[in-house]
Amino acid sequence: MVIELLRFKVTPELRENYIQKDAEIWTTALAKYPGFLGKEVWINPHNTTEVIFIVRWETKEQWQAIPQADLQAIEKNFAQAFGDNYELLELAEYQVRKFAN
Repeated sequence: MVIELLRFKVTPELRENYIQKDAEIWTTALAKYPGFLGKEVWINPHNTTEVIFIVRWETKEQWQAIPQADLQAIEKNFAQAFGDNYELLELAEYQVRKFAN
């Protein structure tokens, strides 16, 4: 499994709306692609501007196979729905390793 970590800065008053729009637009769109396993939203209780999304993918190849044009179209749709009240601060990738007990 591969983890995509996205950390955003969002205006605090708009945070809940941002999370809702992300679920409606991004999560719904990504769920249609092979390899998408799910998504979590992490809220920092000490920083009301920070929102982290943890997206789980079966393989890196499936994640990276999403056409760039599709990603751009989804982002355009999201920006039209929410505006530019957010900033991507970090994009990272992690591999999940399981160990035998």
